Amino acid sequence: MAYNLESLVQILNQILHNDHHQLWIVDPEKKPQIESLLEKACTLKELFENSSLVASGEIQSLESRLTEAIYRAEDAIESNLADQILLISRRSESFMMSPPDLNKVIGEFDAAKEEIMKIMDGSYTSNIGTLTPVSSRWDPNPKSIVVGFSNDLIHLKDRLTGQQSNLEIIPIVGMGGIGKTTLARNVYDDLFVISHFDTRAWITISQEYSVRGILLGLLGCVIDTPTDEMLQELNNKLAVRLHKILSGQRYLIVLDDIWSIKAWDDVMMFFPNDDNGSRIMVTTRETNVADYVCSNALHHKMRLLNDRESWNLLREKVFLQETCPPELEQVGKQIAKNCGGLPLALHVIGGTLSQTKKTIEFWEQVADNVSSAVADKDERFLKILSLSYNHLPNHLRPCFLYMGAFPEDYEIRASKLIKLWIAEGFLKQSSDKSLEETAQVYLKALVDRNLIFVRQRKTNGKVKSYTIHDLLRDLCMKKACQENFLYVKNQQVLNLPQGTCLRRVSAHSSRQIGDIYSSSNELETFARSFLYVGSGSLDIIMFSLIFRMRLLRILDVLGMNFDEFPEEILQLVNLRYLALSIHEKLPSSISRLWNLQTLIVRSGTSNNLVINIPPEIWNMPQLRHIKFKGGYVLFDCEHKKFFFTQVKLQSLSTIMISKLSHRVFETIPNVKKLAIICTYPFCRRIDLTCLEQLETLKCSPDWSLLSSSNTFLSLLVLPASLKNLTLTRCPIPLGSYMNQVIGGLPNLETLKLSDCNFNLSDEYEFRSPTWEVTEGGFLQLKFLLLEKLNLVNWIADEAHFPRLEHLVIKRCYALREIPNGVGDISTLQIIEVHNSSISAVDSARRIQEEQLELGNYDLQVRITMQSSGSFGDWFAAG
Repeated sequence: MAYNLESLVQILNQILHNDHHQLWIVDPEKKPQIESLLEKACTLKELFENSSLVASGEIQSLESRLTEAIYRAEDAIESNLADQILLISRRSESFMMSPPDLNKVIGEFDAAKEEIMKIMDGSYTSNIGTLTPVSSRWDPNPKSIVVGFSNDLIHLKDRLTGQQSNLEIIPIVGMGGIGKTTLARNVYDDLFVISHFDTRAWITISQEYSVRGILLGLLGCVIDTPTDEMLQELNNKLAVRLHKILSGQRYLIVLDDIWSIKAWDDVMMFFPNDDNGSRIMVTTRETNVADYVCSNALHHKMRLLNDRESWNLLREKVFLQETCPPELEQVGKQIAKNCGGLPLALHVIGGTLSQTKKTIEFWEQVADNVSSAVADKDERFLKILSLSYNHLPNHLRPCFLYMGAFPEDYEIRASKLIKLWIAEGFLKQSSDKSLEETAQVYLKALVDRNLIFVRQRKTNGKVKSYTIHDLLRDLCMKKACQENFLYVKNQQVLNLPQGTCLRRVSAHSSRQIGDIYSSSNELETFARSFLYVGSGSLDIIMFSLIFRMRLLRILDVLGMNFDEFPEEILQLVNLRYLALSIHEKLPSSISRLWNLQTLIVRSGTSNNLVINIPPEIWNMPQLRHIKFKGGYVLFDCEHKKFFFTQVKLQSLSTIMISKLSHRVFETIPNVKKLAIICTYPFCRRIDLTCLEQLETLKCSPDWSLLSSSNTFLSLLVLPASLKNLTLTRCPIPLGSYMNQVIGGLPNLETLKLSDCNFNLSDEYEFRSPTWEVTEGGFLQLKFLLLEKLNLVNWIADEAHFPRLEHLVIKRCYALREIPNGVGDISTLQIIEVHNSSISAVDSARRIQEEQLELGNYDLQVRITMQSSGSFGDWFAAG
């Protein structure tokens, strides 16, 4: 489709403006041809972006032919470029860039422009269906809108908090998109329900699940973050651990989206029945599953909305708190009626209508399209949902289709999705926004249209991860196959047309990779992306499939374990995104990957060790993100001669500070996210103020520091730009450091102190560790985490944290109390206390009681205390 023009424009610009690496010189005879193709590609892109063309059969046929021409141009240029780069043996060499003749593609672009102009001058010049977006509005309510289910909410709350002491299992049953998960989530997050249970946990099961994933997910809810020790444990030990934690507690567990009886049999033994009013909610599309998990209780059966409820939901999605214009009400009711009472369809259509100009002509067109979709009963709802895809702006289409690459109910991290989109070339560079900022705008646009949904938010309120509804994922896969955008190898085998070239490939297990290999017949030669969303190792045959994709831009095989770096990767000189796990060091020849933007390396060892990287990595000018997982990188004198300014680098983690650190920081002036490990002894102070764009800093000491230095933090000079600061295992000097140095950071919004010791000076050696906050600091702080600290006394009130919204206390066993004045902070919304001292828990409850007496019903207090519990022989034996 026409969205492929953005990628081609980026490639042509890069060929012509080879400023940073000087690998090639453009052939003077071919340069006018490349410039002509670039000009025509930009013109076509503007026509598709700014015109009011509707998705007619004529336009779809034109786009299909145009896409083939775009692919041919990309393949010719990048194949030629890859061949030339592989021929040079040293970075200092350059070559003459002379791509094959492009006149045929230029002629096809000219013909496409003429055809578009004819269509625009003809029957499609009407403003009907214009996609000009109105000003984007963020829904002030983060929860999904629930219309027509008020009685369901009341009924479920009564069942959850009723007097029945036996463990009750409550199945919520209904078709996909009918609102099972939305209803369960609203009940789960209800303040009264939260206060009624000691602990809660939510896990999505899906069709393809792992028992280990379920166990770790549930443990992640009840203890927040599984420890490294837990991650190494076998399933039966994890099950015992979970059972022990839940024993004696009144818990609420939600098992979302169960598809099979076997899934229930695999998890039911995890949950103790202590006759204390615990509850399990199960959402499922399968009535037989609901019958099996709970044969002696009523199912909560979801129903389709009636016409009145459908219109109320659609109106609320489109207009929020505004009034619907009278001239749109009748056609709006018809649109709502034609959605067949399915909440998901109403949400998605409402998202489309909210982002377009509100004209009666366009709404009538939508009503007619929805009506014709409903007539096909077999796939009526999928057809309704496809209307929103057809009316997506061109720049959002590839971003939406990309969601189909991930497994069902997969939690897609925002940071990863953004890096992949950038590497794919989906994003248009603008003068006032970075590519990462542009991606955030695109994500928000898809959320506003209800095509993707927020799964988790960070402590600063930004989105951490997204998910997509099963029906919308089905739509992604169907459209992606039709447009030759993406091939997903999963349970549904997609039949590709003869001669189809796979542009993007996604596999969710090593077995699926083998299936692709056996059926590909060289069709994957020009693939640009290979995503492996799974874990395990590969054999030689599977390697040969991946490395036959010689023009790959994205190779994500982080879930595969390599004993040593696969030399074949060095042949993939077109790579922009590389993620892999290895035991050995990276080779110096990795610098041959001249276009690499994102490098993610996970240490294949279980211990936190140094990851060996070649110094040549610092001579790769396109790098935007470098992440070393499971270890850190140490710089030494060998790296010194390779340092040069990395103007594009946005994030770097984790590096060990050394004598060369100041040289490193000077070469990454635009970095926004940084993780460092401090070694000892320092030869000088470490000044980070040169990093004027730095917003997020994670700092922890080398283990040698834990007993040998109490002052290393004072050697770090922090930049005023910091918004998020995490200190782990850091000795923190009491007195002015916390209040003036950290508290004095003018933009600090998030502060996390984990496993840190508040250290006393000699004159206060026999005092209990006390943090007495003074006024004038922490003026912007919104989130504060105190975890596993030796802090005993904490003295503070509402004047010291004037904008605090969320306070979390974890494993602070010595803390005597949460200051009473904290409850008077007007912005405070949540206090969480997990596995801390009884007195700290009591103080949190006392704060909540006092606030309720003052009429403050908005403050939530969440308490989790791990119980030692007991279990029966039957469970231990299992």
